[in-house]
Amino acid sequence: MDKKLWAPWRMDYILSDKSEEGCIFCTKPARELDFEDLLLFRGEYCYVLMNLYPYNNGHLLVIPYMHTDQLESISLETMNEMNVLIQASMKILRIAMVPDGFNIGLNQGAVAGAGIAEHVHFHIVPRWTGDTNFMPITGHTKVLVQGLQETYNLLKPLFEKRLK
Repeated sequence: MDKKLWAPWRMDYILSDKSEEGCIFCTKPARELDFEDLLLFRGEYCYVLMNLYPYNNGHLLVIPYMHTDQLESISLETMNEMNVLIQASMKILRIAMVPDGFNIGLNQGAVAGAGIAEHVHFHIVPRWTGDTNFMPITGHTKVLVQGLQETYNLLKPLFEKRLK
């Protein structure tokens, strides 16, 4: 049986004004407005950000500070830290949100589905049995059981504790 991940609520992002100057993944960490920008953790080479247009509650992004659209141009140190942050994010999400599984991936290039193709980033999407139901398919509405700021407040202390 073919399974599909439906996400019609992401049309808000697709249709949003993207005329903002510069790369959002470069400007967010420079602003130092972590709560407002949903930035959970700053590493030496990468940071962890909540997705503003999530597929599910707890949808996180691991993003290198280096602005590049090519994964192969990233240094070994940056790749190592990205992997450490992906693994740590999964552990924290397991503690805080008890998902049944995860989708983890990178879409490199617009043709591959990258919404922000000019800056490499990994997605970590927690999944629960039955998290895709009739609402997104028939009602074009995704039910997120927790607000973004509430999820941030749940996850931020765990990132501070586990990734000092």
